[in-house]
Amino acid sequence: MKLKISEIFFSLQGEGPLVGWPTIFIRVFGCNLHCKWCDTPYAKGEGMYREIELQEILNFWKKEYSEIFHFTITGGEPLLQEEVYYLMEELLKRKATVCLETNGSISIEKVPKEVVKVVDFKTPSSGMEKFNLYENLKFLNKKDALKFVIQDREDFEWALKKMEELKIGEITQVFFSPVTPVLSPKVLADWILKTKKNIRFQLQLHKILSLK
Repeated sequence: MKLKISEIFFSLQGEGPLVGWPTIFIRVFGCNLHCKWCDTPYAKGEGMYREIELQEILNFWKKEYSEIFHFTITGGEPLLQEEVYYLMEELLKRKATVCLETNGSISIEKVPKEVVKVVDFKTPSSGMEKFNLYENLKFLNKKDALKFVIQDREDFEWALKKMEELKIGEITQVFFSPVTPVLSPKVLADWILKTKKNIRFQLQLHKILSLK
């Protein structure tokens, strides 16, 4: 059983509910969206990838990072490949903590409940807003997260409206991240504080530290 993999690397988790943990990242190749501010274009289109056997990934873990039990499966869009469900199950069987980062356009119903799901709801500036699959909210809980990437005030007001309409804060954690360097982190932080709502501001820690 093989997966198309863009890269596998070891770093700190830089964002989301598990921020700060040393983590093995598995970046799956391929994406069905084309966000205007995509920061990993090499993980789709004509980018390079390898087809890697599932057992090879598990062997790599055991040989190189046997004491690490945090994994993040990211992309691209991981759920485009059916084999990713088997990967998640095998990692969970081995007592790993698994985080899935998904673009929110594909159902997460089949994702194992133990997986920490980080779902990206696309804001207007991404150009992909129409692909948000709102039924995914049914499959989230408080350990999971919904992320809005904010480029400007229009995105911010749109995200606030969605939070209120869908009562997202009652379902799961909510993160707002700025599109850098377009939107100043300080400006976004000020906007969040003025709302007096339970929104978690986040920056990408790994980029601040110049890590992968």
